[in-house]
Order: sequence, then C-alpha cells, then structure tokens
Amino acid sequence: MGRFFDMDSPIMRFLNRVGDMLILNLMMLVCCIPIITAGAAYTAMHYVLLKMIRGEEGYLVKGFFKSFVRNFKQATLIWLMMLFVIAVFIGDAFIFGYSGVVFPKPLVIMVLAVAIILLLMSMYVFPLLARFENTIKNTLRNAAILSVANLPKTLLMAVFYVLPLIIGYFSAYSYIFIIMFGISVPAYGAAWLYSGIFKKFEPEAKEVSDLDFTLNMDCGKEEINGESE
Repeated sequence: MGRFFDMDSPIMRFLNRVGDMLILNLMMLVCCIPIITAGAAYTAMHYVLLKMIRGEEGYLVKGFFKSFVRNFKQATLIWLMMLFVIAVFIGDAFIFGYSGVVFPKPLVIMVLAVAIILLLMSMYVFPLLARFENTIKNTLRNAAILSVANLPKTLLMAVFYVLPLIIGYFSAYSYIFIIMFGISVPAYGAAWLYSGIFKKFEPEAKEVSDLDFTLNMDCGKEEINGESE
C-alpha cells in the first residue's frame, strides 16, 4: 500500500499530471478573461507544456508567468492580428450566407481554403513564440512553413483541439470537464507532436529557450540562422 502512495509510482505521477493540467487550464481561463491577454496566456501555457513533455518542468505557476511577462508584447501583437483576421472571415461568412448575393463557388472555396490554412498555421505560432526568440514576421513565416511541412501531425493537432468542442456539442454534462481540462489537455497532446519538430532546430546538448531561425524550403532542407543567447 505504501508503494501506491509513493510519489514516484505511476499512479501518483498520473495524478500529479492531472493536477498540473487542471491548474494550467484554470490559469489559462483566468488570464484570458481580459481577451487581449489571451495570446500571452496561450504562449505561457505552451512554454510550460513543452517543459513537461521534456521532463524539464520546475514550478508550474512561476514558469507560466515568467513566459507570460517575457512574451507579452509579441504575443499580444500577434493575437490582435489574429482577432482582426478572425473578424474579417466572420464578416465574409455573413456576407456569403446572408447577403442574398450568389458568389462564384471558386471564390467561396478559395476563402475557405485560406481560412483553413491560417487556422492550421495558428497552432504553431504561440508554441514557436514560447520556445524561440524571433521577429513577429519570422515567427508567422515559420509557423506557416511548419504547418505545411508537417501536415499529418498538424492535422492530428487540429483533431486534439476540436475534440472538446465536439464532445461539448453532443453532451452538456461534459462542460465541467471542458472547463477543467478542455484547453490544457488538447494542448498537451499537441506539444507531444511539435516537440520533436522543434528539436530539429535546436543545437544538440544545449538548453535552448531563445533561438532565431528561419526555414528555407527552396533547397529542400531547413536552415537555422542566428545564434542562441
């Protein structure tokens, strides 16, 4: 029985991880309340999750707010850009659906395709910001390239993020679990996938938190530019 409550036992490690996911999810919800801070909160969450995946985690709350403060400016600017793009696509959807004008199908398909590409790209933006130091332009560019270059993993990440919405749609009883774990757990699954992708751009045998890199797809392989701090 003593081994059951041993902190190194599989059961206790699992329960500790569940507790971490709960705390991280609640911090995300609280920090997203002002809306404008959602980008910084999302970046901070991925900073903590990547540490967890790699067994580098320290103090969860301290690590979260460390990243929140450090990346606040860039994360907020990117988030505001995203909100603008989201507003544009919502406006397009209302125009297509309720204006009474029949738009050419190729135009509708093109707009839908661009929206999907931007959605897939967005799943890499804040994790990249959490892990690498870069300009906003390069962060967005790298997110776009990684989302296409790793399409199977990108699609699986999308499934992780959409699953709580699907569950919530079919079962109102699941709302409490979505509130407790609906953000952090899907992001944790996504972190398992992009962790390996990020390692390709990190110098070996070094602890890297700040790295400026760009991807060159023309030559058929990735290139890293810049030195880690």
